[in-house]
Amino acid sequence: MERLWGLLRRRAQRLSSRPSQTIYKRVEGTQQGRLEEEEEDREEGVEPSAHFCPMELRGPEPLGSRPARQNLGFWAVAGRRAAPYLVLIALLIFTGAFLLGYVAFRGSCQACGDDVLVVSEDLNHELGADSHQGTLYWSDLQAMFLQLLGEGHLEDIIRQTSLRQRMAGSAGMAALAQDIREALLHQQLDHVWMDTHYVGLQFPDPDHPNTLHWVNASGRPEEQLPLEDPDVYCPYSATGNATGELVYAHYGRSEDLQDLRARGVEPTGRLLLVRLGMINFAQKVHLGTGDPYTPGFPSFNQTQFPPVQSSGLPSIPAQPISADIASLLLRKLEGPVAPQEWQGHLPVSPYRLGPGPGLHLGVNNHRASTPISNIFGCIEGRSEPDHYVVIGAQRDAWGPGAAKSAVGTAILLELVRTFSSMVSNGFRPRRSLLFISWDGGDFGSVGSTEWLEGYLSVLHLKAVVYVSLDNAVLGDDKFHAKTSPLLISLIENILKQVDSPNRSGQTLYEQVVFNNHSWEAEVIRPLPMDSSAYSFTAFAGVPAVEFSFTEQDGPAYPFLHTKEDTYENLHRVLRGRLPAVAQAVAQLAGQLLIRLSHDHLLPLDFGRYGDVVLRHIGSLNEFSGDLKARGLTLQWVYSARGDYIRAAEKLRKEIYSSEESDERLTRMYNVRIMRVEFYFLSQYVSPADSPFRHIFLGRGDHTLGALLDHVRLLRSGGSGALGAVSSQVVPGLGFQESRFRRQLALLTWTLQGAANALSGDVWNIDNNF
Repeated sequence: MERLWGLLRRRAQRLSSRPSQTIYKRVEGTQQGRLEEEEEDREEGVEPSAHFCPMELRGPEPLGSRPARQNLGFWAVAGRRAAPYLVLIALLIFTGAFLLGYVAFRGSCQACGDDVLVVSEDLNHELGADSHQGTLYWSDLQAMFLQLLGEGHLEDIIRQTSLRQRMAGSAGMAALAQDIREALLHQQLDHVWMDTHYVGLQFPDPDHPNTLHWVNASGRPEEQLPLEDPDVYCPYSATGNATGELVYAHYGRSEDLQDLRARGVEPTGRLLLVRLGMINFAQKVHLGTGDPYTPGFPSFNQTQFPPVQSSGLPSIPAQPISADIASLLLRKLEGPVAPQEWQGHLPVSPYRLGPGPGLHLGVNNHRASTPISNIFGCIEGRSEPDHYVVIGAQRDAWGPGAAKSAVGTAILLELVRTFSSMVSNGFRPRRSLLFISWDGGDFGSVGSTEWLEGYLSVLHLKAVVYVSLDNAVLGDDKFHAKTSPLLISLIENILKQVDSPNRSGQTLYEQVVFNNHSWEAEVIRPLPMDSSAYSFTAFAGVPAVEFSFTEQDGPAYPFLHTKEDTYENLHRVLRGRLPAVAQAVAQLAGQLLIRLSHDHLLPLDFGRYGDVVLRHIGSLNEFSGDLKARGLTLQWVYSARGDYIRAAEKLRKEIYSSEESDERLTRMYNVRIMRVEFYFLSQYVSPADSPFRHIFLGRGDHTLGALLDHVRLLRSGGSGALGAVSSQVVPGLGFQESRFRRQLALLTWTLQGAANALSGDVWNIDNNF
């Protein structure tokens, strides 16, 4: 620095001995006649350079002022010549300080983007797609999202959608599909398209309606009982006739049937009266999702393939009835009184188990090949366009379907509009955002499952997360997130960012922990089979989540799956708070999408599955002594569990010590993280035979639940009935060593494969057992 100042002083001394000259130049422009002057210094043999500055008009100078002005002129000349160096020094110091501060800030902000566009203060200003004027951080995106979302009209869309006829395969649905496609095209997304499948759906036969009759002692039909509505039926019910005594079976779950037997009431060969709820409508008659006539593969064109009936289709007829008819039937039942938890809300006291009088049920539904259409809109990602963050909502409904599908459809359209506006104002997600309106949801997530089956080889490599908007608003107080473990930590973070819709001054997180300090126990639930999210995770290996607001106390929303699921009834049940609750869901889902599509490193907690494995294996430990007595061991599973936990910790440390600006490394880490869910799909069973291959969430003999059910037979006397639906245990066979060994091998190598994949390169894998 001293050397630099010395150079500047010598430069100033040399300049002081050189003549100065003022040059005047007329400036062309609106102010004609304006002159500019320049102080020009000449060196020997050097032409003067033209530096113009505005001419200053002065009056007569006072006497005695000339020498002082000459002295000032010297310092002015010296200062003018030294100024560029001083400015350069200041810029170097400022730039160094800025870079140090930026690096320090970047180290503390894992969610910050690396090369994202800045938002103009004027939200109507549109930045070019390639302009890189700064960085948008979480707070910027959050503020922009909330402002733009607030400009929508959620309530109006819910009301209008619920008034439209939209049964899958109907003319009304075709019209609505075109309207939604036009709405997406209007938002100027990067890609908009439709995908049509020809699926086998079941409908009532108007010429031969379903019937229910009393029967006499000899089994002959007598008086007919009125059904709720000729249009109300159970899709995929077996057709035909059934006659038998009536028995009350609570919700119709496998454990309910076991409870009946334990109380001396045999359900076999009888007609069962079951309540709506607890398990989904499809599970009471259809143990699967998607088109049951193309299990495991897509229904693009059924004329090319012969129909294959799913093993999940029921072999017994089923039919919904009205509450009035149910009350009448319950009054006719005799036998033991039902347990207290089986008592319902109908004007019958007490509920009895039966048996009761004989009934004859006739079901005449028919199958029809029906076109259904899913609608897609995409905002293409900036850095990882081939990785998709997917959000979807069911569009169809048997009736008005206000809660079932109108709310989700409205939120989906509002999110499309909001994110499209964000893009117009400078935001471009790192990963692609894919918005989908599903068809055929009321038949068992048919549209979503068929799409997954059609594009499975692509989606398991590219889909990051699926967010479902179905059944989002069934109340206004209690909140649930049915989700994959990978998303739990992110959901916790987002809950702290969203205001409670009905408790002023509280976030959603503060609301859910108000009465229960364990927020996970209060909020987190497993994915239900009747959700489109279930197929994404259990079939395709994509982490998924579905949000739901329900009532804190009292009965669940009573009109779901009925023709009374109207906008007016939903609005009344929520006491006028429908717009606020729907807005809260939109905020929650939208901020989740921002984090998943924008964060440099995917915010998926891959270590969570280590806790899941520990919890499940803890249940198996109870039977280690029983197995040891037979010369069997669970050591292989323990070893695979340890390898997974170590692999997760190793990856976490690698990420922590890596350079975030290394795009190649970051993408490699993101690929490993986003495929963790897929690693838990058993690679050793056929998707056609066991579509839900997930070892924790799936169904079949390869799952951890099936292994646990089988091991329990060591102490149940070989009845084999416990968990028969989920584990395919054959009643009466009891524990089978060969089957146990096969189950253990399937489970162990799937879990070990997940550990190997998480470890990274093949030369980092060390299987010691």
